Amino acid sequence: MSAGIGYVCAAIVAARLQWPRARTASLLCALVGAVVVPLVYLVLTGTQQSEVGVIERSGVLMLHQGTPYLEDPHEVADYTPYLPGMALLGMPRALLGADHWALRLLGDARLWCAFVFLIGLEGGRRVLNTPDAGRPAGDGRLSYRAALAALIASPPVALPLCVSGVDLPLTGLLCLALACAARGRPVATGLALAAACSLKWTALPAVAVAVAFLGWAHGRRAAVRCAVVASVGALLLVVPSAVLSPQPMVQQVLAFPTGRADAVTPADSPLPGHLLAELGPVGWYLAVGLLLLGALAVGASLLLRPPTGLASAAQRLAIGLCVGFLLAPAGRFGYLALPIVLVVWARQAAPQRPSRVVRRETVRPRPDADAPPVGVAHLPGAVAVGSVPGGESR
Repeated sequence: MSAGIGYVCAAIVAARLQWPRARTASLLCALVGAVVVPLVYLVLTGTQQSEVGVIERSGVLMLHQGTPYLEDPHEVADYTPYLPGMALLGMPRALLGADHWALRLLGDARLWCAFVFLIGLEGGRRVLNTPDAGRPAGDGRLSYRAALAALIASPPVALPLCVSGVDLPLTGLLCLALACAARGRPVATGLALAAACSLKWTALPAVAVAVAFLGWAHGRRAAVRCAVVASVGALLLVVPSAVLSPQPMVQQVLAFPTGRADAVTPADSPLPGHLLAELGPVGWYLAVGLLLLGALAVGASLLLRPPTGLASAAQRLAIGLCVGFLLAPAGRFGYLALPIVLVVWARQAAPQRPSRVVRRETVRPRPDADAPPVGVAHLPGAVAVGSVPGGESR
């Protein structure tokens, strides 16, 4: 209801006011209606999806026993289907408690999920060093900040941000990792990937995409450094909990999300993989087989045709994630927000550089050998098609 009112007000403002004031006012209406009002209301009233309580409980468990997993879960709410890094987002609740409305607000895991998400997007933009996505003024397109505001106010981001937020920190870290890879920073890329892989195992495809991207753009050594840093960093964050509670971790992180645990996962959207798994054991193995074939196909595409830029890397990662989400035995439509944000953010944040390709022209001999050939644009670094050293033409 709140988001609907915000969107209607945004449309009215955009239609009635003159630009550029209408754009700013319209975005503010959408953000207030779709994000600010519902998020504050839901936090203060304690209304949330079950994932928020799971994250906050895992933070309490991590603080007291060093592992976020219950030894003997009895119901769905007792399972923690996330890797140990997610428990850090529940630490504020464990430290602050919920005795006062301000503490309830500051300790809510949704706020910290949104904080990591925004830090990842802003950090990626700063790494790319494109204050306004490299666009010339007056080109008619949204600036980076306006596009980011529109993205956050859109339903695929605003809804999970207000009610759950569990996939947002993963999304922000993946955007940051791809930005670091685009700038040729393998160590920073590996650290961002390690942090993402410590949250959910669905971040693993990003490691393959980033390594392939770095290998194509910056050489094999950069790709190897990224892979080593990501692997070692993720192991350092995950292994301690795995040593303390190996069996609960396997049951809750691997078996439960794939529908093989005693409790039935609530991730039951009618996606192809889930529909196959509902047919019985044969359907479940068929879904897993198709999932593995899809992963092999995406991996082969990375080897045969690696991504050549930030936008293409984000698109390739989005394709791999979509294949995984659609063919997994259990999943939700909300998971698809992750690839949507990746593609949209990358296209907004990627610097738009002018093409250096020179259109082929017919070059005719001129009496003045020192003058440039007729029809060739004077572009920095451009090479005249058909010209040879010494001013001669052919």
